[in-house]
Amino acid sequence: MKSPIKVTYIVSGIEKSLAFEWIVKYSDSERIELSFILLDDHDTALGYFLQENHIKSKRIFYRGKQDVFSAIYKVAKQLREWGSDVVHTHLFDANIVGLIAAKICGISKRILTRHHSTFHHDYYPRAVYYDKFTNALATKIVAISEVVKNVLVDREGVKEEKISLIHHGFDLKAIEDLNLDSVNRVRKDYDIFTSGPVIGIIARQTFLKGIQYVIPAIQSLRKKYPELVLVLANAQGDYQAEIERLLISSLPISAFRQIKFEKDLSALYAQFDIYVHVPIDPYCEAFGQTYVEALAARIPSVFTLSGVANEFIRNEYNALVVPFKDSGSISKAIERLLDDKILQKNITENGYKDVNSLFGINSFIMKLQALYLN
Repeated sequence: MKSPIKVTYIVSGIEKSLAFEWIVKYSDSERIELSFILLDDHDTALGYFLQENHIKSKRIFYRGKQDVFSAIYKVAKQLREWGSDVVHTHLFDANIVGLIAAKICGISKRILTRHHSTFHHDYYPRAVYYDKFTNALATKIVAISEVVKNVLVDREGVKEEKISLIHHGFDLKAIEDLNLDSVNRVRKDYDIFTSGPVIGIIARQTFLKGIQYVIPAIQSLRKKYPELVLVLANAQGDYQAEIERLLISSLPISAFRQIKFEKDLSALYAQFDIYVHVPIDPYCEAFGQTYVEALAARIPSVFTLSGVANEFIRNEYNALVVPFKDSGSISKAIERLLDDKILQKNITENGYKDVNSLFGINSFIMKLQALYLN
């Protein structure tokens, strides 16, 4: 029997990741022997998961650019020790450290998954030089959406044949399976008790996510629905202070809940009557996992089209689509969904079917394995 190919994932700055957990769970261990190198300055939930599941892993102490050279040396040493055949890097620091180390080791299959879109072009143009450097070091680049593929080709000069378009895959059954005790626990922990509708957002509080345009919409809606509550999860980020200021100046304290982190996403989505995700332009999301999660959870949703949403979200078919940066349209769309149960039913059924056909975990794993084995 042929020995499995040795694939080493190199990941930076990840605390917990369902995506990597699913890759571990569903990969064919007879064909692929997975290992992980984690670049971080502390032990992480992902690291503990790998240990518990007996996956070969190594954490290399890493705080940032001051540790780049020592990290390259240590990663190269580890790759040689494991005899890795393929290296697959994820996120900016891991791309730089991991691809240089793999090149030093003479590993011929060096894969990079590109997790950002135009962020560096728009806000950190000097970082684009590093993106182009890692693009050159990689022998294959995984684009997670058409948006990312277009940025790579049109703005960074990557040849199309070097790119594989592979959408994120999801264990959709895990998202839709609900534990009633967990649902009740989340409701109690965050005091989500109201006779009115609950509007949900799960997004880091950055300017790009457009939360600042949702708050005025909620303020307007509370004139008709005085018991309406806004829940903001993953409530952290560089725009948090401004979001806090908007909330306090626009809404009574009883009208919103802020949740920094909740690990049980299924139980969290189950709290929402309507879900809202409205990033500010078509490119600021490289993918946008929350589009898929919300539809998998059968939550009627209001979206702007960014990242992967450009490829499959259709207005009035699987969601309501609103223009960018438009509080009035967000308000009207939420109101329309709250008042039209038939529309709610139709778009949630269609959205659920679409994400199951497009983003299942098995198809994702098969495409990854083909990338490693071919």
